[in-house]
Amino acid sequence: MADYSMYHALGQGEQLDPNDPNRTSQPAPQQFQPPIAPNPYQPGVGYGSPAPQSQQYYGSPPPGGPSPAAAPGFAPPPQDGGLASQMAGMSLGDGQHTARRKKKDRHVFHAVEAPAGSSQAYNGIPPAGTPATAFLNADPSVQAGGQFIGQPVPPNQFPAPVNAPFHPASPATPAEFAARGGQIDQGHALPASGGGQVSPDDIPSVPISRDVPQQYYLSNVYPTFERHVPPPATVSFVAYDQGNSSPKFTRLTMNNLPANSEGLHSTGLPLGLVLQPLARLQPGEMEVPVLDFGDVGPPRCRRCRAYINPFMMFRSGGSKFVCNLCTYPNDTPSEYFCATTPQGVRVDRDQRPELTKGTVEFLVPKEYWTKEPTGLHWLFAIDVTQESYNKGFLEAFCEGILAALYAPEGGEETDENGEPKRRVPPGAKVGFLTYDKDIHFYNCNPALEQAQMMIMPDIEDPFVPLSDGLFVDPYESKAVITSLLTRLPTLFADIKNPEPALLPTLTSCLAALEKTGGKIVCSLSALPTWGPGRLFMRDDGKYPGGEIDKKLFSTEHPAWRKIAEKMVAAGVGIDFFLAAPSGGYLDIATIGHVSSTTGGETFYYPNFVAGRDNAKLSLEIKHTVTRETGYQALMKVRCSNGLQISSYHGNFIQHTFGADLEIGVIDADKAVGVVFGYDGKLDSKLDAHFQSALLYTTASGQRRVRCHNVIASVSDNARECMKFVDQDAVYTIIAKEAASKLASTSTTLKDIRLSLTEKTIDILAGYRKNFSSQSHPPGQLVMPEKLKEFAMYMLGLIKSRAFKGGNETSDRRVHEMRMIRSMGAPELSLYLYPRMIPIHNLNPEDGFPDEQTGYLKMPPAIRTSFSRVEPGGVYLVDNGQQCLLWFHSQTSPNLLVDLFGEGKDTLSSLDPYSSSLPILQTHLNAQVRNIIEFLKTMRGSKALTIQLARQGIDGAEYEFARMLIEDRNNEAQSYVDWLVHIHKGVQLELAGQRPKGGDEHSSLASTFQGLRPQYW
Repeated sequence: MADYSMYHALGQGEQLDPNDPNRTSQPAPQQFQPPIAPNPYQPGVGYGSPAPQSQQYYGSPPPGGPSPAAAPGFAPPPQDGGLASQMAGMSLGDGQHTARRKKKDRHVFHAVEAPAGSSQAYNGIPPAGTPATAFLNADPSVQAGGQFIGQPVPPNQFPAPVNAPFHPASPATPAEFAARGGQIDQGHALPASGGGQVSPDDIPSVPISRDVPQQYYLSNVYPTFERHVPPPATVSFVAYDQGNSSPKFTRLTMNNLPANSEGLHSTGLPLGLVLQPLARLQPGEMEVPVLDFGDVGPPRCRRCRAYINPFMMFRSGGSKFVCNLCTYPNDTPSEYFCATTPQGVRVDRDQRPELTKGTVEFLVPKEYWTKEPTGLHWLFAIDVTQESYNKGFLEAFCEGILAALYAPEGGEETDENGEPKRRVPPGAKVGFLTYDKDIHFYNCNPALEQAQMMIMPDIEDPFVPLSDGLFVDPYESKAVITSLLTRLPTLFADIKNPEPALLPTLTSCLAALEKTGGKIVCSLSALPTWGPGRLFMRDDGKYPGGEIDKKLFSTEHPAWRKIAEKMVAAGVGIDFFLAAPSGGYLDIATIGHVSSTTGGETFYYPNFVAGRDNAKLSLEIKHTVTRETGYQALMKVRCSNGLQISSYHGNFIQHTFGADLEIGVIDADKAVGVVFGYDGKLDSKLDAHFQSALLYTTASGQRRVRCHNVIASVSDNARECMKFVDQDAVYTIIAKEAASKLASTSTTLKDIRLSLTEKTIDILAGYRKNFSSQSHPPGQLVMPEKLKEFAMYMLGLIKSRAFKGGNETSDRRVHEMRMIRSMGAPELSLYLYPRMIPIHNLNPEDGFPDEQTGYLKMPPAIRTSFSRVEPGGVYLVDNGQQCLLWFHSQTSPNLLVDLFGEGKDTLSSLDPYSSSLPILQTHLNAQVRNIIEFLKTMRGSKALTIQLARQGIDGAEYEFARMLIEDRNNEAQSYVDWLVHIHKGVQLELAGQRPKGGDEHSSLASTFQGLRPQYW
């Protein structure tokens, strides 16, 4: 309880300086309550008049003055008796609000051992409407009213200064050390004993767990060494690298490791590292330093080949350095020697980024080269078949390439010297070819007036008919390329071959790039049924027995497997842009195998409509070309003695276990999961170290190694470790493992869903059995403080297209499964739990920059459940892959006019294919456009364009219903039912009666009886 002051006072209560050693009182715990404006857009109510009473959210003051109970931190009594009676049934209070105690009773000082309340400013915040015991984890048997029910305060009364400089030689004081890590882990208890007792408001809320830390990080940096648990993955924050790599690049599932495998087993958690080596940095963060050690290369350990890093110790006056991973004492190379201070710190430490920063890049000499590094060669392979032309996909793709390479006319971006700003780095080149049943190469030499087309009809044994002129500098040949791409759609208007020959095209692309390596960007809009390697309709949509055949998830075709391996060996990768003909079958399992093996990506448009999806396609091509991309990559992860790597999960080739990962291309959005096991015992007096090294060629043609160093403390008592769990990393590793397992073993989808459920039960039961300090009544589901939302994310995973039950085409399943395998934690977090923002009741200042912080003021997100949807409401729902704007059928005409302009006052008058909002002078229009622009900066590889979903009109409404993952949909339970189901599993586990891998359905059926929460 004492350390919500380490975060911030959320605008309510007293604000005290947390670093003031003389202060005597703890500030009052803050309850974060997003202020909710009354809804001005009411059907049948004058525009701007106060909302009728029935429309209130819980927690907004009724019109006509504040309610008597509206003191900060308390909401007025809920409007309906049902919820109050449910709350009363929860034995958390008397259903009414008791008067607030005066502040003085709050400061109690106790011993440390007993449990303490959760950190208020973070996750333990009861939503508006919780009765007056302000703590959900208070012992419910005690009468309501007492604010503290014997809940002691951890001893960090005086937290460490946040930005104190880090000197490894000066040990922290006990008080600083206590303040460094986290709360005394108390767990979060939910009563889940019977039918009507669980109120949907009491279960942990993902939106609050994201919005509250976001407020804090708008005005604070994240120092990577002092804070041991990173912010939630979706939060936008500025990290200050103090020698431990930033969470944007690396996330450990536990930042405090158990000393042995038994300790790890008792937690049920995986020990893993999520690595996103080229992740984007935010403005305000320091660029990754690039260091050049000349021809000798960076200093490395002679035994384990680890690179020099901040945790290597210098001994014998600086002439030896001891490896932090394998503890081997190396001789310091003479050119790297420097004297040390009496404490053993090098005199030049602060001038050397490799000794002070967790993430650095080394330029490497010739012995690290496989071939002469050159600038990245981009090859655009454009599908010109009949389907592509008819769909408008060909034209959209050509426009997308132009938009990606060149700024629009008149909107030239310039660099410091006034030169036009390059979208592609200097040294990088582009080439073009088109294909249907023949392959056509284009000579774009800048000396030509227009591009020359060369047709290669021999698809049995394809070759490259051009030696020079295929790859050109896009700025020297701008005129030739522009005229080629604008003429392409008309060139093929009359030819119209229906069947593409894709494999021969890829073979000739590879031949063109074999000497240099590079990246292919390929469009495709029909099943490639022509020529060698042609594919067939494998998936007819009929699945006897309900489950899809496992063969449809992988490629049987030896030629396709072989080309993928050859590409990786040549340092080539490929991104596919696939537009399914009216949702038809494309065999993504086979085609996408090439992109996922080479480290590329598949962009899939299951129902491409030219007017609506052009903007998305264009932005995604631009993102593909402009994001940071490296090629010809090798990756290796090293860890301390006592640990070993048990598996890697992601998009790469690994020829033998223990070999380096080979990656054709790697970009800013790709992440790899690494799982560790124990091959001995860790020493709890020492830290555990991890180092990942990625050897790659940059787009501008430099061979570099990017190093990330991660450090974690070790403790003999696994209970300590539960305070430093990073839940985003935990479910990311579990999701990547599940996706790999589905792709490479004989496990069925049903087995995967069952194992995800079992995993969730194992983790919560392990916590309850081994670490829960207080004796909770058996009717309570106890969640670790750091894993409160974990169960919700796991439910989201079971409901995701990759793993859900029920009918889903194999294309979409395989596509999303590979996507999960390659995406980083921020993108996965949104994918599993979308952001839902009501835009019909924004405050006037929402969507505009905040005067204090200078950041955009975002409205609070709400839970994704239909019970939260108001009549007449409009909601923006974004899951990082697509963004829907959902309109209730009774949306106010005034709101529509404000949003879309004059004449658009009914839902049916809106253009269903619009992908963005018009630019109008209205306040609401500006707010929503700003919010969308802000969301664009916080996502992975997919572009954000809006798609309208009007209630009762658009098919996208089904998608909206799918995204409401707290409800019962996607062949799985609602959030409340899921928690009850998990709780039953935990109770059985504690009683020792849990069947291992029993029948899924029998256990689910029993859960559903008598379990309809009252909001159905």
